Amino acid sequence: MGRLCFLERPNVAIGDDSGVPARPITSLPMPRAGIVTVVGKPNAGKSTLLNRIIGQKLSIVSPKPQSTRDRIVGIHTSGDVQAIILDTPGLLNPKYPLQHAMRAAALAALNDADVVLYLVDGTEPIEPLRDVARLELPVRAPTITVVNKLDTLSPARLQSMRDELADASFVSAVTGAGVEQLLERVAALLPESPFLYPDDEIATQSVRFFVSELIRETALEQLDDEVPYSVACEIEEYRESQSPVYIRAVLHVERESQKRILIGAGGQRIRAIGRAAREKIEAFVGTPTYLDLWVKVLPNWRRKAHMLQRFGYTVPEDLSS
Repeated sequence: MGRLCFLERPNVAIGDDSGVPARPITSLPMPRAGIVTVVGKPNAGKSTLLNRIIGQKLSIVSPKPQSTRDRIVGIHTSGDVQAIILDTPGLLNPKYPLQHAMRAAALAALNDADVVLYLVDGTEPIEPLRDVARLELPVRAPTITVVNKLDTLSPARLQSMRDELADASFVSAVTGAGVEQLLERVAALLPESPFLYPDDEIATQSVRFFVSELIRETALEQLDDEVPYSVACEIEEYRESQSPVYIRAVLHVERESQKRILIGAGGQRIRAIGRAAREKIEAFVGTPTYLDLWVKVLPNWRRKAHMLQRFGYTVPEDLSS
């Protein structure tokens, strides 16, 4: 509940000489709630910022670009403010249907936003959001430019950027520096609204979704070259009624050669991925887990609309026919 505010001096009706004060005027602050969309180029640190704000790992983090393929929803509730944080795929020039779906997800999140955080890498040249997103019209929601990687900037570079971007917020998603001040700016811009979710919830996607993402993240960590971009993870079975929890998951790739790389000599790589992924899953769900991990080939799945829909992506209409 919000704080109850009393005026310091009770009101007295005009012309009333009875000496009896009027009833104190009270007011309850209206809660604020809304959608905060985080957008930017690949590898700007959007997923790291979401995880920092929520205080728990929801979005996978990888030095490889394009690791976020769909929007991830985190819920941050503090006092009378609830921010629904959308982590989005990096804005890029799409070359094939999966990337078109990723771009569509980012643009849809922009359209849904009450506040936009345009996250930029402070170590790189900064371009306007409208140019990066190739937007025909300006973003309708109030937008805060957020310069990330504050911890890596030299004092001279930082001062130069502060002079150039007077209205920007400067943060380090890795260390947390500047994040609380950023959240204060966001809270002031959110509309007055009842909370959109219970105040103890931190995410909207299912446990299966996050388990799938943790497995894919582990594969990204252990694979080089082009193979990571061809990997999709699908949870075929999830039995939480038994102990340990049984999970059957499939890593899909596009070619037989990629399957051989993923499995490794004598199955060493897929076993290593399975072990590391299981540890992450157990930490996330808080219970022992048995991960039954397989590898299958789905030829050119990134370029086929029906395959993208199977994996839960929203495919633009001009690609779905």
